[in-house]
Amino acid sequence: MKIKASIATLGLFSVITFGASAAQLVTQQQVDEQNLQSVGSTVTISGTAGSPMDYRAQLSEKANAQEASAYRVIEARTGDSYHVTAELYK
Repeated sequence: MKIKASIATLGLFSVITFGASAAQLVTQQQVDEQNLQSVGSTVTISGTAGSPMDYRAQLSEKANAQEASAYRVIEARTGDSYHVTAELYK
C-alpha cells in the first residue's frame, strides 16, 4: 500500500514545472497516449530524508543527465528512508 501511496503522491507533483528543459513525470497512460519511447534505462534515488518534491527534482535531474524528456516511477518505497526507481523516455 505504501508503494501506491508514494506513486500517487509523486503523481500529484507532476503539475509542478521545474523549467522548460526539465524531464517530466508521466503516467503509463501518458506514455501510451504520447507514444513515448523508452530510453532503455532506469534511474534510482534513495536517501533518509526528503519530500516528494525533492524526489521529483532528483529524478528529473538524473533523467536530464541521460537526455530523457520524461520518466515514469516504477518503484517507490518511503518511510524512515526512501528509494525510488523510474524508467526513462524520449
